[in-house]
Amino acid sequence: MKQLRILVAVGVLALGSIGAGGTAQAGPASPGCPTAQIFATDNTAIITDPADPRLKTRLTRFDHEVQAIIYANGARPGASTLLDGVFWSGDLKQTTYERSREFAVDKVGREGLHHIAGVIAKQYDQESVLTFRCLPRTAPDTDAVEIRADGVSSTRLHDALLADPEARDRLGGGSVALDGQLILVAPLDDLALARKFTATLGVDWNTAQVRYGDEEFVA
Repeated sequence: MKQLRILVAVGVLALGSIGAGGTAQAGPASPGCPTAQIFATDNTAIITDPADPRLKTRLTRFDHEVQAIIYANGARPGASTLLDGVFWSGDLKQTTYERSREFAVDKVGREGLHHIAGVIAKQYDQESVLTFRCLPRTAPDTDAVEIRADGVSSTRLHDALLADPEARDRLGGGSVALDGQLILVAPLDDLALARKFTATLGVDWNTAQVRYGDEEFVA
């Protein structure tokens, strides 16, 4: 996935949730958290028009093929989610759009996840594929967070990125599921920036979900 920094916005980890008091709680993975996630697409084109018909694809064949790759390499594929991504291109100096999928992966370790993502990147000619391993907040490998929040549209995400140069340069963009759930994967060091940016999207931090883990862009 090209220069992907998913707000997924975009893939997830031992869960630290945001409770009513707004405090992230460290601990083991939540019941609904997979071992890891992979965020990927088969798109290689630069799409700048939000009305481009290629953004309507459901990536059904891609879904089946990636599930098969996961299984063939010794892991257990879980559910996948269709995403609308909006990303800032530093080279083009404008936003780009992309349909992608988020794949849940269980029964996989760090090296196995890296290998699977590498296979996907090579097979679909991607610059990189984003992975996110579920880890406790205090684990040595934890270096990123995934923020999930409901009630966000890809249009709102697009407009917010254009209005915030710091967020678009450091976070890179994000993704929104078809049900309006924002998914943002960001470096742990940028948690404060991510929180500030999601506020501009209308996200109530007290109802957002924050997960912790290890992100990697696999070429």
